[in-house]
Amino acid sequence: QVQLVESGGGLVQPGGSLTLSCVASGFTFSNVDMNWLRQAPGKGLEWISDISGNSVSKSYADSVKGRFTISRDNAKRTLYLQMKRLKLDDTAVYYCQGPGGRRGQGTQVTVSS
Repeated sequence: QVQLVESGGGLVQPGGSLTLSCVASGFTFSNVDMNWLRQAPGKGLEWISDISGNSVSKSYADSVKGRFTISRDNAKRTLYLQMKRLKLDDTAVYYCQGPGGRRGQGTQVTVSS
């Protein structure tokens, strides 16, 4: 079955950087467009980025454009989200999303001074 396991979250100061990873299994990873979502405390799910199976097409929400970079390594079945110049508002649980809307368990990112 589809499994998605996120990692790489943590506590970081404003202006800092983190890179999240999502290891996928149970489906043909290279054929599937993948998404990153996040959910801040007390708020709904927010789409922040997606990438096509061949990495040709990438999109970003305005809230992260120019600061976050999505990428993937199909050989490693891994999706990445490089986050730079982090802000307090980036505090959230971050999820990768694959086929059928399935998500992993998420990884917590806390931006705090």
